[in-house]
Amino acid sequence: MNGVNPLRVNLKDRVAREEVEVFLQGFDLVLDQDVDYTLIIRDGVSGGGNILATCSKAKSVLKCFAVKEEFRGEGLTASLISSLIDKLFSEGIYHSFIFTKPANSHFFEALNYKPIQSNADVALLENGIYDIQQAITEMKSRYSLGVAEKAALVMNCNPFTLGHYYLIEEVSKNNQEVLVFVVEEDRSIFPFKTRYELVSKGVEHLENVQVLPSGEYIISSTTFPSYFIKEEGARVRAYSELDASIFGKYFCGRLNITKRYIGEEPYCPVTAAYNAALEKVLPSYGVKVTVIPRKSLGESAISASRVRNLLKVGDFQSEELNNLLPEVTLEFLNTSFGKEIVEKLKRGDSPH
Repeated sequence: MNGVNPLRVNLKDRVAREEVEVFLQGFDLVLDQDVDYTLIIRDGVSGGGNILATCSKAKSVLKCFAVKEEFRGEGLTASLISSLIDKLFSEGIYHSFIFTKPANSHFFEALNYKPIQSNADVALLENGIYDIQQAITEMKSRYSLGVAEKAALVMNCNPFTLGHYYLIEEVSKNNQEVLVFVVEEDRSIFPFKTRYELVSKGVEHLENVQVLPSGEYIISSTTFPSYFIKEEGARVRAYSELDASIFGKYFCGRLNITKRYIGEEPYCPVTAAYNAALEKVLPSYGVKVTVIPRKSLGESAISASRVRNLLKVGDFQSEELNNLLPEVTLEFLNTSFGKEIVEKLKRGDSPH
């Protein structure tokens, strides 16, 4: 198709956004909430006709692709991808991912994207200056991860509570070597650097426990966007199973992780769905999944959301808070940066 000219959509323009949303509905797709840049191709010489194709990105993830069937094979996908990659380069991003339906993977493989993993509903591919295998090789080298069997936990710790500590301590009692992956995605009120430091300091006396950043391939906006925008339903199941299978295939295989532990989830339906996906998927990779009951205070389980709620209402020095948090987190909350985060919570700056 000659004269293809991808056009940027003003996502703040309600009418323009709705036009893209309606177009995507015809392909059983939605315009994800985390999208930050959208392109369309219209018919007509002046580009003022109907939408023929669209794609979007959320940071480094390309998604929400759709091309009218009669125009497939006309180079529209390649034109959109090229324009999106130019945008990524202008932002200093040289490694990107594509979310698509499995039936469409071959279109993107022809454009040099390599498949990472797929299931019945979604496929994830990547392209750029490194790939998942290289990322894990670098992780093994940087953190001196040997060949011994390992147990693993993945935690957000927003913030680090006595509940998190209890889980880690229980796992450390029953395993020779334990890896704790702290979710690196910075979509929480407590930044990754803070969460990582609190967990590292909080468990430094447990000699068989090693704390690691989770990177892009474990519970990130790349592998599991619904975790951060708290969607429910079929999309959560699809993304949960994708993230679980990536962990099983790549991390468990390369790092000799034979057990994964999860905390019982009585509150958050998204996390509960994710736990169910882990129990379903990981055994097929030879990984045993064990659920540990949450540590409780009174009649309720200790949770980071419970802590955030107390901080939000200004109950900073309460006895309850002292019974929910380890000393390392209490000390942090008394720093200037800790107090700044509490103020953000009170203003309602972060939903997660």
